[in-house]
Amino acid sequence: MIIVVDTSVFISAILRGGGGDSRRVLRLCLEGRCEPVMGEKLFAEYESVMGRQELFKGCPISETDRRELLEGFLSVCRWVTVHYLWRPNLRDEGDNHVLELAVAGGAEVVVTQNVRDFARAELRFPELSVLTPNQFLRKVRL
Repeated sequence: MIIVVDTSVFISAILRGGGGDSRRVLRLCLEGRCEPVMGEKLFAEYESVMGRQELFKGCPISETDRRELLEGFLSVCRWVTVHYLWRPNLRDEGDNHVLELAVAGGAEVVVTQNVRDFARAELRFPELSVLTPNQFLRKVRL
């Protein structure tokens, strides 16, 4: 299954010690059971958020381990170049690139903590679902 793992899911997996649905989604990707796609704008967003040191105060995972996890995740992602921008679409311009990546990469699901941000899309893509990590795991029954 081809998916887009939104930054909110990756960061949630790091910040929440002891597991959780976001970590299970990452594990599925790292095990090759899902195929995550990555693009230039999503990569830049990952890098930006990972550079916010104040966000990771008290994080159970060291900076070195966080970087290694990101590198491992990126190594299993298929790089996709987005050639077409779907505008206007989402209310928050900062989320449009995630949807565009999903469409360009042929993803079936965008996995995000911010489902509400995608609910009011002006354009509909019937073959694409936007799900929380928990909803995604229930859908794929893994």
